Amino acid sequence: MEIIATDKAPQAIGPYSQAILVDGILYTSGQIALTPEGELIEGGVAEQTRQVLSNLSAVLEAAGGSLEDVIKTTIFLADMGDFATVNEVYAEFFGEHKPARSTVAVKTLPKEVLVEIDCIAKPGESL
Repeated sequence: MEIIATDKAPQAIGPYSQAILVDGILYTSGQIALTPEGELIEGGVAEQTRQVLSNLSAVLEAAGGSLEDVIKTTIFLADMGDFATVNEVYAEFFGEHKPARSTVAVKTLPKEVLVEIDCIAKPGESL
C-alpha cells in the first residue's frame, strides 16, 4: 500500500490521504472545489466541477496516471438539477473515455460545495 500525495491538489481537510495505491489500483478521496492552496473557488457548479476534475487529474498524475486510466467515478451533487451541467464539464475532461460512474444527490457537502468527485483508476494502463 502506497500513500499518494501531491501539492498540485489541495491537501486533505481531515485525517485521510489524497489517494491510496494498492496492487496497482488507485483509490482517490473525494475532491471538492478547492485550489491546491486550499482556497474555495468562486462560481457555480461548472467552475467547481472543472476545479474538482483538475484536482483529480493532479492526484492521478502523482500516481503515474491520467484520467484515461479511470475505471469508475462517483459524483456527489448538492442539487441533482446540476446533473446536465456537470455532465458537460465531465465530458470536456474525459472525452471519448467513459468510465463507469455513479451520481448521487446528497443533502450537503464539505464547505457547502456543489460537487464532489472521487475515482478508482489503474495508473499507467489507459483503458
